[in-house]
Amino acid sequence: MSNPYLSNSSLFGKSKPGAVNPYGGVPQGAQSSGYATTATRPSYDQQFAGVEQSYYGPDAGPAQTGRLTYDDVIMKTGGLLAVVVGVAAASWFLVPASLQLPAMIFGAVGGLILGLVNSFKKEPSPALIIAYGVLEGVFLGLISGFFETMWPGIVVQAVLATFITFAVTLALYKSGKVRVTPKFTRFLMIGLISYALFSLVNIGLMLFTDVGGAFGVRSMEIFGIPIGAVIGLFAVVLAAMSLIMDFDMIAKGIRNGAPRKFAWSAAFGITVTLIWLYIEFLRLIAILRGGD
Repeated sequence: MSNPYLSNSSLFGKSKPGAVNPYGGVPQGAQSSGYATTATRPSYDQQFAGVEQSYYGPDAGPAQTGRLTYDDVIMKTGGLLAVVVGVAAASWFLVPASLQLPAMIFGAVGGLILGLVNSFKKEPSPALIIAYGVLEGVFLGLISGFFETMWPGIVVQAVLATFITFAVTLALYKSGKVRVTPKFTRFLMIGLISYALFSLVNIGLMLFTDVGGAFGVRSMEIFGIPIGAVIGLFAVVLAAMSLIMDFDMIAKGIRNGAPRKFAWSAAFGITVTLIWLYIEFLRLIAILRGGD
């Protein structure tokens, strides 16, 4: 099979009978004896028309060179989110009540393990990323069902809050009003480490002590203000900043000509952040509606 570029190019394609040879000489199919006459000899412009057309033609875009594009990122992210939502819906309605707790723990632990594996892999693995989406879907579906039973309507509120936050952060980033600077990055890193340490301590208190209520320290109040609401708002801000960081890294990857396969990495990063943001909104709304 011939090279498609050569087949389509006027320089290397097959000449038709009677066509002008761009490099001079007698047209194909014509009888020749001796030198070509002035009438049959192609002009300078005819000789180099094909060369000029190829040289000044449009450059190959990222899609033609196998480089990352925004379309790749959007398609992969949309597909991965569809897996998460689809599995979440199936888990919510199909998993028997007796299996919900072990299935939720399996989804949470398995999702955490695959999340760490995917985070540290140098090359993205679509299979592992999709498996992460499946496990997180199981966890999200079951925990959403639990929250919906306790606080009817909370899931719709959390979903709307998540996607509104996503849209606002994307608009702010695209407008240039929020930029990823060294100061921005330092604040985000310090906030993430501090929040992670607090979460570990709070889980320990919930498991081994009677401090607080259903959400541990988050259930406590200071001067009538729920601690959980303040911490939840802080976590939402951190998640929104992480989204902006995701957008910035994707933009840099596209500018630097990253291979198309890294669209899976971008989809994974955005999905992880959106799941975190959704969980934070679920917990925050639940704390604010504690008196319902």
